[in-house]
Amino acid sequence: MRKTLAIAATALGLALATMAAAQAQQVKVGFSPEAYPPFYEQDSSGNWGGWEVEMVNAICAEAKLECTLTPIPWDGLIPALTSKKIDAIMNSMSITEERKKTIDFSDKYYNTPTAIIGPKDKTFGASPADIKGKVLGVQVSTTHAAYAKKHFGDAAEIKEYQTQDEANQDLIAGRIDATQADSIALDAFLKSDQGKACCDLKGYVAPDDEVLGPGVGAGVRKDDAELKDKINAAIKALRDNGKYGEITKKYFDFDVYGTGAQVN
Repeated sequence: MRKTLAIAATALGLALATMAAAQAQQVKVGFSPEAYPPFYEQDSSGNWGGWEVEMVNAICAEAKLECTLTPIPWDGLIPALTSKKIDAIMNSMSITEERKKTIDFSDKYYNTPTAIIGPKDKTFGASPADIKGKVLGVQVSTTHAAYAKKHFGDAAEIKEYQTQDEANQDLIAGRIDATQADSIALDAFLKSDQGKACCDLKGYVAPDDEVLGPGVGAGVRKDDAELKDKINAAIKALRDNGKYGEITKKYFDFDVYGTGAQVN
């Protein structure tokens, strides 16, 4: 009888351990539910796709994590992470020293330059002298907003928007003179019918690693080293096994892993 009870207790313990492990694999990945092509795009059925969505899925599959995309407004992502409403942020969020005061980051999984666009009929560049006297639109709580305030704040009026699309629409309407964002996201806008009609690339901003950071990573809580290690191992594996390149080729003709200045 004692042997039977011992076996039953062992089986129960294993079952509970298995259930705990399964629960530990559930990861809510926060993202801002706004179009940010080609990283995040929503189809007519309301499903999200794009390069970053595919990369999130690949990272989670490689790390054997059961991930669920969880929509959170952009400026609420970090508070949602620290309050444990979500477990990670994978939404073109740059690794910066300022953000690292509050959260931790995985290794980078992409890095592309920062650009400025403006009306086709206006000629100017992307330096403070070029932006002097202009109204420059940026998305609130992004590295672009921080960069613009630091480098252009004395020369231009900085106007902040909840989404990059709102800044793009005001540029089309002539309510601002230029907007600054990730070069790939702006390129997607310039290839759209509205973008082609109104605007063109004015230039790339000067590097500033302190503000723009070394790349985009997955945001995690400071006390979640285990999840961070799993994501890091998955990013490296995807780079090594060719899956990263396979996904990237669907969207770009170059490797967005990059070494340049940075995004959101």
